[in-house]
Amino acid sequence: MSDILDRLDEVLESRRQAAPEDSYVASLHHKGLNKILEKVGEEATETLLAAKDAEQGDEAARQALVCETTDLWFHSLVMLSHLGLSHREVLDELSRRFGLSGHDEKAARTP
Repeated sequence: MSDILDRLDEVLESRRQAAPEDSYVASLHHKGLNKILEKVGEEATETLLAAKDAEQGDEAARQALVCETTDLWFHSLVMLSHLGLSHREVLDELSRRFGLSGHDEKAARTP
């Protein structure tokens, strides 16, 4: 599965310097971090609403949640790319936390 993330990372990296009229991702990079964050927030809200619908919904509602989550993940990856980061750092952090109590991990964070 990380193969798709690696492939997407390559595409996102190539679009960072592309002309804004050539790609959606390039247009987001051109508009800057605030626009990218706006999209992440928008997709987060849409994901939350879709989750509420999916809780008691049918298969179409559940598929809508998958689609909204995909949009959220995608725009989060664009955000990371804009900041010179990739999914690898996120996966490394997930790996570091694996098997660690969420309560313990949170308590160990420095403010």
